[in-house]
Amino acid sequence: MKFDFPLQQGIWIKRYKRFMVDLDIGKADVLTVHSANTGSMKNCYVEGGKAWFWDSGNEKRKYPHSLELTETPSGHIACINTSRPNYLVKEAIENGTVKELQGYETLKMEVKYGDENSRIDIFLTGNNKNVYVEVKNTTLLEATLNGQPNGDGSLEEGVGFFPDSVSDRASKHLRELMRMVDQGNEAVIFFCVNHTGIKQVRPADHIDKTYGKLLREAKQKGVHLLAYKSEISDTEIKLVESIPVVLDD
Repeated sequence: MKFDFPLQQGIWIKRYKRFMVDLDIGKADVLTVHSANTGSMKNCYVEGGKAWFWDSGNEKRKYPHSLELTETPSGHIACINTSRPNYLVKEAIENGTVKELQGYETLKMEVKYGDENSRIDIFLTGNNKNVYVEVKNTTLLEATLNGQPNGDGSLEEGVGFFPDSVSDRASKHLRELMRMVDQGNEAVIFFCVNHTGIKQVRPADHIDKTYGKLLREAKQKGVHLLAYKSEISDTEIKLVESIPVVLDD
């Protein structure tokens, strides 16, 4: 996925009002950019770190510039634009990168389904199968010891966690996918890893125990767990390889 607009670089000053980030763009100029990511963005940015943004050129927007990439406290790069993951996964399915999701006749996005007023990110049909794919942007890297979060541990294991805050919505999606499996369909949780330092994905039990419990139940029920990591540059971002999803049961 090529970026539609050239990325420009600034220095992170502060984040506020969920959507707003102030950047130092040099010559004593401060630019306020819009962030599509309203989540915690834990460990995704550091004051004084680099940030990359683009100018939409749309004068009707109050904040025409949008945040795309950040330098993390560990020196890695994360894509924090939450409008990207669904389209990255769609592209990776269509170009054959995601080997597990091939051979389907149709691909639709944002299809209504389920009992809890949900929309599935990607809906695949073909070969007498319906496949429901829920995409999760994964950008939380934490220091670990033997795979478990530990403030005095190491980043060498490259353990990424999801979610980065308590998420009732993410738990709802797991319940919906389990119902789809009960009805004879296939279902997938797809961790779209947009962080250059993450080498494996684990449920963030230390943040959201309910999600971790439901993820394990979902796997036992037959929901497939996939994780693919992206390659990030200042011109494009694309999914390139599968990485493990680890559940310590």
